[in-house]
Amino acid sequence: MTVTTRAVAVGIVAALVQALMLVAFAWPAANLKPRDLPVAVAGPQAAAVAGKLSAHDPGAFEIHTLADESAAVAAIGDREVYGAIVTGGEPRVLVASAASPVVAQQLTAIAQQLSGSAVAPVRDVVAADPHDPRGAAFGAMVLPLVMAGIAAGALLCLLVSAVGARALGLVTFGIAAGLLSMAVVQGWLRLLPGNYLVLAGVAGLVSVSVAGTIVALHALIGPPGIGLGALTMLLIGNPFSGATSAPELLPRPWGTIGQSLPLGAAASLLRSVAYFDGRAAAGPLAVLLIWTAAALVLLGAGALRTRRAPVAEPVPA
Repeated sequence: MTVTTRAVAVGIVAALVQALMLVAFAWPAANLKPRDLPVAVAGPQAAAVAGKLSAHDPGAFEIHTLADESAAVAAIGDREVYGAIVTGGEPRVLVASAASPVVAQQLTAIAQQLSGSAVAPVRDVVAADPHDPRGAAFGAMVLPLVMAGIAAGALLCLLVSAVGARALGLVTFGIAAGLLSMAVVQGWLRLLPGNYLVLAGVAGLVSVSVAGTIVALHALIGPPGIGLGALTMLLIGNPFSGATSAPELLPRPWGTIGQSLPLGAAASLLRSVAYFDGRAAAGPLAVLLIWTAAALVLLGAGALRTRRAPVAEPVPA
């Protein structure tokens, strides 16, 4: 392949990657709508309102019929539903903007349509941080954790050769990244409530899972592993994480896939820990632990493969 041919090939590949990135980032944002979104309907007219809600947009909601407002509040607090419509007199809307400001806005609009009123009483059961009521900063906060993890993993691959030293670097990075990132988020920006050390532990685990994946793929397949890991985290993990919306608003099955990757799990886990006293944290925590454990196993496997590779004997002159 000549230099000219190689240059043309690189340009075409880069253009294809750019087009893929446009699809990955713009397509989910252009197709946000409820898809089996868990919501509750409570009170004496719950069945009738549930029927109207199902007819309003078939397939959009996973409807939980509850006895009263107290049960609806408990379900929201346990992260079983995103919100509720309470019947009996004038319909009331219960939302949790901490779980998703976008969903809270959509539920309010739908309740207004169902009641025929321009203004429906809304109660924010679990409110987002007052410094970030629309969740924009939260979505912007999660992505740097993954980007820094990719950078740290790449640097460890390029600058550190010993497997044990790379593992030590991962642990050091996780501890330092968790403490420093939450010092910025909580101490300076004041974006998240909750226990500092717990949130720092979550941020550190996210950092290690991402950086560890990069290091492990590099140990298995060499330099292409860095690119493969970075593209997976950024092209799939970021746009389908639900960090700025909710997994149930994303096209299927990408919302579910996003929750199985570190960025989606990180967003869900941070929300659970910061706003819901750790409720519904087991699933995303397990995802991050699995990614971290798999990275360590693959890193070890790559090291063993390198040790067992036959060494070419010098050819006698």
